[in-house]
Amino acid sequence: MTDTVVRVADARAGAAGVRLVTLGLGSCVAIILHDATAQVGGLAHVLLPSPTLSRDRTNPARFPETAVPHLVRELTALGAAPERLRARLVGGASMFASLSAPGVAQMGERNLQASREALKAAGIPLVAEDTGQDYGRSVYFDVADGRLEVRTVLHGSREL
Repeated sequence: MTDTVVRVADARAGAAGVRLVTLGLGSCVAIILHDATAQVGGLAHVLLPSPTLSRDRTNPARFPETAVPHLVRELTALGAAPERLRARLVGGASMFASLSAPGVAQMGERNLQASREALKAAGIPLVAEDTGQDYGRSVYFDVADGRLEVRTVLHGSREL
């Protein structure tokens, strides 16, 4: 199996034999799409909830509203059927909640909400998530069988 690292504000798609890996998710969110029949999957490591928060809006992987359609196009080119896609979300932690004013939405929460809205707009069911809290995560996603492992430093690993 070949590991493909997905960096911050990056998106990758692959077929059987590829494992997509993203490390150190804090407030960022990993949007994982999978078509079990075609054995293809994709992962976007989104950074911000909206293009309005960035001067550079050219990178579709940076924001959920552009990352989801981008991944759908990439996966369709690999043989996925959009109606078979299923989504999982990982990340969106509130890493510095104690430093902000009470009642202010944290960036992780905003990234999660934007990711859920982007999936809903694309008609892709969200089947699982490992999100929120105050700790980082790393993701290891085998696109052939859809196995997704979420690893943390202090909270162990789990399959999602």
